[in-house]
Amino acid sequence: MPPRQYFQTISSSDEGVPGKRRPIVALAALVAAPGLMPALAHAQLSGATAQAEPLDGPLSLRLAPQLEDHPLAPGQRPGTFVLGDSVTGTVNTDIALKGAAELRQGVNVVKGEALHYDQDTDTATAFGRVVISQSGTTFSGPEGHLQVEANEGFMPSPKYHFALTGGSGSAERADLLDSERSVLTNGTYTACQCSTNPAWYIKGSEFDFDTGADEGVAHNGVLFFQNVPIMASPWFTFPLSSDRRSGLLPPTFSISSTNGYEITLPYYFNIAPNRDFTFTPELISKRGVFMRGDFRYLSTNYSGTITGTFLPDDALTKTNRYALFIQHNQNFGDGFAGYVYFNKVSDNTYPEDLASAANQFLNGTQLLYQQEAGLTYNNGPWSVLARVQHWQTLEPSTPPYGREPQLNVKYAKYNVGGFDYGAEADYSRFRITSSDTTEGDRVVFNPYLSYSVVGPGYFVTPKVQWHFAAYDLSNIGTGAPAGQPKNFTESIPTFSFDTGLVFERNVHLFGQDFIQTLEPRLYYVYTPFRDQQFAPLFDTAESDFGLAEIFTPNTFVGNDRIADANRITAAITTRFIDPASGDERARFVLAQQYFFQDQRVTLLPLAPGQTPAQSTHSDLIAGASLKLGAGFASETAFQYNADNDQLVKASVGFGYSPGPNRVVNVAYRYTRANTTLDNQPINQILISTQWPFSHRVYAVGRFNYDLGSHRIVDGLIGMQYDADCWALGVGLQRYANGVNTSGGNNSSTRFLAQLTLKGLSNVDNGLVAAFRAAVPGYTVPPGQPPLPSRFTDYQ
Repeated sequence: MPPRQYFQTISSSDEGVPGKRRPIVALAALVAAPGLMPALAHAQLSGATAQAEPLDGPLSLRLAPQLEDHPLAPGQRPGTFVLGDSVTGTVNTDIALKGAAELRQGVNVVKGEALHYDQDTDTATAFGRVVISQSGTTFSGPEGHLQVEANEGFMPSPKYHFALTGGSGSAERADLLDSERSVLTNGTYTACQCSTNPAWYIKGSEFDFDTGADEGVAHNGVLFFQNVPIMASPWFTFPLSSDRRSGLLPPTFSISSTNGYEITLPYYFNIAPNRDFTFTPELISKRGVFMRGDFRYLSTNYSGTITGTFLPDDALTKTNRYALFIQHNQNFGDGFAGYVYFNKVSDNTYPEDLASAANQFLNGTQLLYQQEAGLTYNNGPWSVLARVQHWQTLEPSTPPYGREPQLNVKYAKYNVGGFDYGAEADYSRFRITSSDTTEGDRVVFNPYLSYSVVGPGYFVTPKVQWHFAAYDLSNIGTGAPAGQPKNFTESIPTFSFDTGLVFERNVHLFGQDFIQTLEPRLYYVYTPFRDQQFAPLFDTAESDFGLAEIFTPNTFVGNDRIADANRITAAITTRFIDPASGDERARFVLAQQYFFQDQRVTLLPLAPGQTPAQSTHSDLIAGASLKLGAGFASETAFQYNADNDQLVKASVGFGYSPGPNRVVNVAYRYTRANTTLDNQPINQILISTQWPFSHRVYAVGRFNYDLGSHRIVDGLIGMQYDADCWALGVGLQRYANGVNTSGGNNSSTRFLAQLTLKGLSNVDNGLVAAFRAAVPGYTVPPGQPPLPSRFTDYQ
């Protein structure tokens, strides 16, 4: 076989007399000429990393870190190169090539066993295993016809591949309109990366592809999965990559004990890069057609979501049912901002009945819906909030107070000559939807002053604060104390003293070096008794008892009660720190409060002559946190009453996560029976996990089991199969859904199934959201591998 011959077409008039035929000249090498590279750049690196590096001296070759394209100068045309085992023809007129024939012009490449190029019409005709490549888009077939620079032509029986998006398929005929647009007749399309027998594909009478707009249109299309048709449409669009596009999303399916079968067919509107809307009609077998719309928007100074649902003529309740959820945040600049949160449902049982249909934003046990709008200002030491707050309350919940309106101003300065000082001023008008309940206005002023002395290994912080409150009641309810005045004030001082030490030493444990700290701390609080029985409970409740609350001066949250106090809190903490990374590997804490006098202020008035019974010390709090490496961690906390020798609360948790998609959590929760829990204890064990059976199959599960009643409080068991270009997830969930007349939770069961066709669309029908909520540390299985560079299989 003779050696392959190379030829560069020349169109300059200096090369000979126009129109005169000249013999072909065989060149020994392909000469790089200006215009060989395309007009668009596809460089993958940027900055200094993309620059060529000299090998030796200023005139030496340079080592390029990547292949890259260089744009043409304005008015410059690309050169045309041909390559073959044999070349015949006439210069500046036509060329015929045989044997591994190639033609290259910019980003366009035509290959075949035989090729004819007419330079006058810029037309290339190739036969025998033809490949036409245009900016990474490849068509291959028995023959091809192309106007090279115009990127216009056709190919019978082609197979095609979009290198930049990963899409591929075949057809009876391909018509190339330009470098980005093509029309395929009686063809198929898939984004699966496998070369044969794709898991899913679309078959249609015609496909219109526009790689520039990242859009494909299928006419009379049928979607096949594992060669089984699952969806058909006379016309639908789909993205050629993972970018957002308008069009139908895959249908979702679930079964619940409340609603029966639920089938959705969402349609996505890609309005703009920062706005979109999803309309989701859903057929609920027991109720009717449920419709939902989700509008999202985002800008440099505002963002928000609007979600609305409507179920006309519910087949079970015979009523129209709806919900509206609005969230908007606005930045006005110069420290000013605003927000609107508006949530409303049509009736008391809407969350219980339709939580599974609207699972992305609705909880079946939710009984309070916030309706609030406000303005904020934050600048330096100043923080201002002005808002109007209202609540929709569903039965059997007790309605809370709304603030109609509230103005809150805070001022705080830190380390001014060692002093921290500030104040909070608040005006609120409290209103409530229940009848015959106390309502009114309240003004609060809370200034404070503290001075901190901090040195190596110690700190001392004395603090003085004052609580002033004035009430103007517009209505006094029947439950108010006898002799309740409408106008009264309160003035209560508080003094606290916080001090602690920090000791460090180096230790060697289990073959590893650590820095161990020992941190004793004392916190003293004194607040004199002030009778506050006439103050209504607008926003106040008893705080929890834990490590976060034990170092606060008030045992209540809110401004309607300030607890009298003469107590000291003692705590000791030790930590084990990795000296190389600074990571805290272990922490152990013990804390307890000691009372010098009984606390007399309570939430509800005491009977005449009654005094609260109180021990000389609080329950003992113990906590531990461990990170042992290899993905193992533990969090433990205990609350123990030494006087009664009783465990009041316990929380023990262990987590093991050695890698992605591998996590096991085991936890135990115990709370002794009390009046808050209707004298019913919490005694539960929780187990949750995500673990692979193989490199494609993942098991997901959660069980919350009540040891007292011997029942599953909530549970979920599911599986995910992750293939190269599709994923299937199924789950069976039992969940709390509504509150019964005795105050306990109703339960419902639902089955969820979700099929994801990678490269086509990805929509969650609630299955992945349920997995995330059920298993701490859950991670979604890996998706499609990243597409290769267009230079990976460079033509």
